[in-house]
Amino acid sequence: MQNAETTGFVPHDSHSRTVEECLAALDSRAGGLEPAEAAERLERYGPNRLPEGQRRGPLRRFLAQFNNVLIYVLLAAAAVTAGLQYWVDTGVILAVVLANAVIGFLQEGRAEAAMGAIRNMLALRAAVIRGGQRLSLEGAALVPGDIVLLEPGDRVPADLRLIAANGLSVQEAALTGESVPVAKDVAPAPRDAALGDRHSMAYSGTLVTQGTARGLVVATGTATEIGRIGQLLSGVEKLVTPLIEQMNRFASWLSLLILLVSGLMLAYGYYVAHFAFVEILMTVVSLAVAAIPEGLPAVLTITLAIGVQAMARRNAIVRRLHAIETIGSVSVICTDKTGTLTRNEMMVAAAETPLGRFVVEGEGYAPQGRVTPEGDLSALGLAAALCNDAHLRREGADWHCEGDPMEGALLAFAGKLAAAPGGWTRRDAIPFDSRHRFMAVLSAGAGGRLVHVKGAPERVVPMCGDIDHALWLDRAEAMAAQGQRVLALGAMEPAGDGIDEDALQGGLRFLGLIGLIDPPRPEAVAAVAECRSAGIRVKMITGDHAGTAAAIAAGIGLAQPDRVLTGADLDRMDDAVLEHEVIGTDVFARTSPEHKLRLVAALQANGLTVAMTGDGVNDAPALKRADAGIAMGLKGSEAAKEAADLVLADDNFASIVAAVREGRTVFDNLRKVIAWTLPTNAGEALTVMAALLAGHALPVTAVQLLWVNLITATTLGIALAFEPTEAGTMRRPPRPRDAPVMPGVLVWQVVLVGVLFLAAVYGLFSYAIDRGYPLELAQTMAMNMLVVLEIFHLFFVRSLYDTSLTWRAVRGTRVIWTMVAIVTLAQFTITYVPVFQSMFGTRPISFGDGLLIVGIGAAFFALTEIEKQIRLQFRR
Repeated sequence: MQNAETTGFVPHDSHSRTVEECLAALDSRAGGLEPAEAAERLERYGPNRLPEGQRRGPLRRFLAQFNNVLIYVLLAAAAVTAGLQYWVDTGVILAVVLANAVIGFLQEGRAEAAMGAIRNMLALRAAVIRGGQRLSLEGAALVPGDIVLLEPGDRVPADLRLIAANGLSVQEAALTGESVPVAKDVAPAPRDAALGDRHSMAYSGTLVTQGTARGLVVATGTATEIGRIGQLLSGVEKLVTPLIEQMNRFASWLSLLILLVSGLMLAYGYYVAHFAFVEILMTVVSLAVAAIPEGLPAVLTITLAIGVQAMARRNAIVRRLHAIETIGSVSVICTDKTGTLTRNEMMVAAAETPLGRFVVEGEGYAPQGRVTPEGDLSALGLAAALCNDAHLRREGADWHCEGDPMEGALLAFAGKLAAAPGGWTRRDAIPFDSRHRFMAVLSAGAGGRLVHVKGAPERVVPMCGDIDHALWLDRAEAMAAQGQRVLALGAMEPAGDGIDEDALQGGLRFLGLIGLIDPPRPEAVAAVAECRSAGIRVKMITGDHAGTAAAIAAGIGLAQPDRVLTGADLDRMDDAVLEHEVIGTDVFARTSPEHKLRLVAALQANGLTVAMTGDGVNDAPALKRADAGIAMGLKGSEAAKEAADLVLADDNFASIVAAVREGRTVFDNLRKVIAWTLPTNAGEALTVMAALLAGHALPVTAVQLLWVNLITATTLGIALAFEPTEAGTMRRPPRPRDAPVMPGVLVWQVVLVGVLFLAAVYGLFSYAIDRGYPLELAQTMAMNMLVVLEIFHLFFVRSLYDTSLTWRAVRGTRVIWTMVAIVTLAQFTITYVPVFQSMFGTRPISFGDGLLIVGIGAAFFALTEIEKQIRLQFRR
């Protein structure tokens, strides 16, 4: 299905062709295709559904999870510990490897699931005329040239060129982002019309809200607009998150360094120092084990998993584990307007009558709210209620609209004015039609009979004979310039039992203008402000009109709401120009899926980490292309949810702020884990290297070193994953995309702490030997010194950006003190319990020597904290 002979479409200018030209191009007719013709075309074009892509089998998907440098490091560590027959350590490392593989395996196939969600949007059944007869067929059986019947509530089953329309309006929000149903007619649209302006077309997956129509199928399957989005989605490359990129690079260099140093130490010990080969091999293995941060990947996974749980408590569902880190580093949020920044519900915001201007307050479709200033708007409210086909339904505390959203907003407006339509009976009506652009209703009640008319101001205002037409048309233009959709309402007393359309011309009494908006979410305003304070730029990318987009942008507080680029503007720009313009523009209107993809790519080309929020089918490709895709859970399409990294369960833009804060906390905790793990491992490795180079006995035996690694990595390192958010987290600028995992200050700390560890451990070991202590006791003291230093260093790294000498830092958390208690108990066990003394070669330590070890640890903490305070003062 890749060309005109094998895909279900005619050239994509059907919207600009006449009905006769389209029928001729597809060799069709008003009475539909004959069954034999339809069968032949089904064979030629294929069914009206998206094809299944080729998928990897489960085994290949599972094995692919092991193709990662961090996993290689873990497997190397497991091989080392297995070679030493420390099976518990080996089991823990392999369990981490398996856990990572299972998590990755379960997260695979997200794009395929998104494709399936788009396929499900195609209509299951369709009313079709074939051979002059009306038939009900499966949507998959439609072929180009079929004639499809549309009625209110139908989901359009294929891309249709309308050949007849009667008051047709179609809800295209899922495809174009425009929240208000679009009026359709059969007149050709301009050839270069944007997708949302092609009034002669009804697109697959959109919803008919009112009116009836007949349409000629011009595209099916992958040739439809939804099918084209599906192809875009399947072809979009998902970027690796910044953290994974950095950790892969870091692990590669660390692995190479460990192998190189271990090889040099083996050669030195055997050829220069003339150690026995087995003895030097065991020493070098212990060096490698000390240097390899085997607990780091495990804590990385646990830290991210804790972030996922925290986000779930804040109504943000993380679909991909590493996305919680990515959202914390975003520097730009590209957000859809409809349903994301706005409620995706129309509401009357203003009214202008000969009595003056009125401001209408309220929320959604709830018929409660204040109208100021006070005035008699009963006639306007009665017209809004009677000239209306919608219905409001209450579910608990929420109100929902059945029918056209604008008419639902008018009913809510009437309710605020207490203008109930009770006691009135409809006797005649002229439904809205895009040709005459108004709706008229004749109603009878206790007050007599009245005709009410509502419609476009440029149509209804000239029908009123009691006003200055130019004045009120200017006022309507002014309301529209504020991003409002404007309706004019009028009334008259009929002369007969029906509506005389000729009598309406010049015979109406003008009631007023009503301005409707899709209101911004109140919480979105505060959320945008907090994003800006955190250095995050918010950009609106919508399919709606430029004026509406600019008004909403100003209302929610975007940085540059007055500068708007449309899809047509973007089409005239090459990628280089777009990469420049995208930085200084915050509002993009009348965009297509391709535009959204280009905008996200242009921002990424500027080195920015991009989050994309949205809820429609049209957002799915950009959601997948972005570094972090965020879909709305309540009103979002299934395709958007499946393509996204995060789904907001409450559709609340403010939850994004919580996601950013949680993401930054996760990365801070990851950096704390690294800042604790690498210096302590470096200290252990330097101690072994110093003894080897000096030709002395090891201060800590290989088995003791393995014990220290096992007990501290599985307790103290994990404790840092539970650290709460630091003060000022949301006042820091975003982390650059290319910011290293190990900045210069962390490299310096590795060196400093490593040297201090070496001095403390080797110094205490030398002190014990000098006092005449047995070698086993001196090694026991050195091993406990290592553990105490690691505990003090844990409290030091808990505060990366401020002093550690605060009550909050000393108080710690329940997890911190629980882990410290476990480590302390474990050290007392192997130091004083005879069975473990024989296993690990330890001896009991006196109370005085124990106090000395703790005192050296406190001095170590004081030195590192003084160094941090000096560094922070220079930074300020």
